[in-house]
Amino acid sequence: MARGVTGGALTLAASLAFAPAAGAAPAGPAPVASGTTASAPWTVTPAGAGSWDVDLTLPDGVPVRAAQPQLVVDGVLLGTAREESDRRTLTVQTSDPRVARARSVRLAWNGVVAGQEARVLKHAAAPTAAPQPDPGGRTLAQDPGATGRYAVTRADYDLGDTAVRLPGLGGQAVEERAAVYLPKGATGPRPVVVFLHGRHQACYGGSEDQFDEGWPCSGGAKPVPSHLGYGQAAQALASQGYAVVSISADGINALDYAAEDGGAQARGELVLAHLDLLRAFTAGRGGVAGAPLKGRLDLSDVGLMGHSRGGEGVVRAALLNAERPDPYGIRAVMPLAPVDFARQTLPGAAMAVVLPYCDGDVSDQQGQHFYDDTRYAAKDDVLRTSLLVMGANHNFFNSEWTPGVSQAPSNDDWGVDDDPVCGSSSPQRLTAAEQRAVGAAYVSGFFRLNLGGEEQFRPLFDGTGGRAASAGRAVVHTEAQQPSSARTDLARLEGPSSSVTLASKSAFCVGAGEPVPGQAARCTSQDPYSGSLPHWTPAAFAPTVPATPLLHARWTVGQRKPVTVRVAPGAAAGVHQALTFRAAPARTLSTDLQVTLTDAEGRTASVPVSRFSTALSALPVLASPWSQDGQGAAKTWLRTVRIPLDAFPGVDLGTLASVSFTPLGPTANVFLSDVALDAPAAGKGVVTTLPAVSIGDVQAVEADGTQELRMPLTLSHRSAVPVTVDVDTAGAALDGRIPAAWTRVTIPAGALTGSVVVPLTGDTVPEEQQARFTVTIATPREAVVGDGFGTLTVFDDDAFSPQG
Repeated sequence: MARGVTGGALTLAASLAFAPAAGAAPAGPAPVASGTTASAPWTVTPAGAGSWDVDLTLPDGVPVRAAQPQLVVDGVLLGTAREESDRRTLTVQTSDPRVARARSVRLAWNGVVAGQEARVLKHAAAPTAAPQPDPGGRTLAQDPGATGRYAVTRADYDLGDTAVRLPGLGGQAVEERAAVYLPKGATGPRPVVVFLHGRHQACYGGSEDQFDEGWPCSGGAKPVPSHLGYGQAAQALASQGYAVVSISADGINALDYAAEDGGAQARGELVLAHLDLLRAFTAGRGGVAGAPLKGRLDLSDVGLMGHSRGGEGVVRAALLNAERPDPYGIRAVMPLAPVDFARQTLPGAAMAVVLPYCDGDVSDQQGQHFYDDTRYAAKDDVLRTSLLVMGANHNFFNSEWTPGVSQAPSNDDWGVDDDPVCGSSSPQRLTAAEQRAVGAAYVSGFFRLNLGGEEQFRPLFDGTGGRAASAGRAVVHTEAQQPSSARTDLARLEGPSSSVTLASKSAFCVGAGEPVPGQAARCTSQDPYSGSLPHWTPAAFAPTVPATPLLHARWTVGQRKPVTVRVAPGAAAGVHQALTFRAAPARTLSTDLQVTLTDAEGRTASVPVSRFSTALSALPVLASPWSQDGQGAAKTWLRTVRIPLDAFPGVDLGTLASVSFTPLGPTANVFLSDVALDAPAAGKGVVTTLPAVSIGDVQAVEADGTQELRMPLTLSHRSAVPVTVDVDTAGAALDGRIPAAWTRVTIPAGALTGSVVVPLTGDTVPEEQQARFTVTIATPREAVVGDGFGTLTVFDDDAFSPQG
């Protein structure tokens, strides 16, 4: 809900006039459909004219996962479900009339019915395992995962289970405790890295029904020590001179089921609460608990790593921090196997998104949006990276989520043991120890590069193919965008441009699934909830906002016309080392392209992509119940191709005139994006000074016909350039009165306010007297998201009947 912003013409008297009468609540409407599916009872109940509540009650409670729960009715995905306070019931309100004739209702995660993965492998032909080509690259001379010269000491603190109150948790207080790793003997204030774990079971032991007992743990149960699970990465960093603070978020995990944003705001505020505490400790105001940290911390040099929902949490923390009058120096952020429910961007800070290929929890790799959406959100000067770790699952980056080493019960989140790619016995799957080593190497290397300026670790993140010795046999693919000072963009390939000539079958595209009138063509007809399309996975709270526009380049037999990017005179001037672009095979079929540079005198040189990159080789096929042929599907994930400019002999790069792409075989079907010239660099992360855009709340009385409601948009300060933001009303399209739609709004340069029009179509049918709907803002450019959720409250103007 927006903070202190209201709109519309509804008065207090009108609000009271439409308030429910005092006294006992009337009986609710009778279900129009009901049943039991997989031991879980369900009902479909009228919720007003043209809408229904679909409820599913799980006997064992809603599993605690990073992903948002969804409901599937008769094989059709309805959308994200609301978890009720009993922690067993999931509800989706929908205007789809088919639910009134429902025959089955089932739980799903990331578009896949719970438990269906194993069924697919048992009853369909098993996917064929394709050995993944090694991307090569040199092993770095210094290993970021190795122990450094400092011994490591601990300075943990614990202020109790009810030390701090955070938004979205029903007013309940949660813990403030952390494991602190310090370099023994290191002098002066040390750079600080904060770790935030993700959504996992909060308590263990005690009664079997602990999941619905809230927080603190009760009945003899104990908190799960998830914050202790990153010890290997913490030891590696602390032994090199960094202070590492790994914070506990069990209370949030126990209480965030009702938060409108999935707990992102609470997690971000928790990070800042710990930084506030650390500031007091390092200033000598911490008493006995903070004494070991007095004078030890440099809070102007801070990095954040968040795992799972903690990944979205640390992004939110960095954004909240930027709104403070005296912000901490958060300069680098690493979302590890993250969720991204709301498509928020993070310009200014160095970023490395880590995506495990065998993630069985956030199986759609939705955190890729952090990279995609931030690339051109604003001009900044940082290295931005997305890493795909082959053979890694969701849980095993944390030892406390790993069977055999965790204190609490834990599991392998990839639930299909005989999957030939990600199954526990697959040779392509990393062991838990191997995965923790990969995590430690990349976490340590990222912060040592971006906080400590240790350039020797840049090749792990800049796309040049560096490898860490301690990462062993792990294959890690890379997308990398160099800092703006080291990069010249030739063509983003997000849409039509006078400088780009297309092959006859090529077209710009956006998203996946069914075509949407008024939008560019879809990049693929494949279901966007298939789990195999990280770039185009719909966000839980902004599903209609277009995702990752790019070029779909296609050549059929006999067609040779190239895709050509014309280069303006002088645009290639500067110190560049490589031509770069992102590429992936469409329809998961490996292919190859020829890349040709032409200068102003007509001299040309050509090379094949395959000589320098595996980007056009298909990734391994995984089991997928949504695949059309039952054989599974490979992930479609763009990789950065880097072709050294000295591979184009005879071309005068100073007068470069064009870059063109043609197929090397009789046909080709590829996705292309981000054509640039660059030189590898790290840049420097900063706290963004962009304005924060927020959406306000509105109240309105329903009227017959259609009325246009204006929801206010405000900036925290004026911008010298126009600000754009996408507005999604899918969360308000529950009963047919408000359409699920996407709108892009521009706030002019110099202005502080704008608005978005939300159409509300009234009727004469009695409905719920007071309905609350959520409208989300996402993917801003030249701004960041402040308060991203606006509440639209609609009061019915017709006599309400609970049986209506």
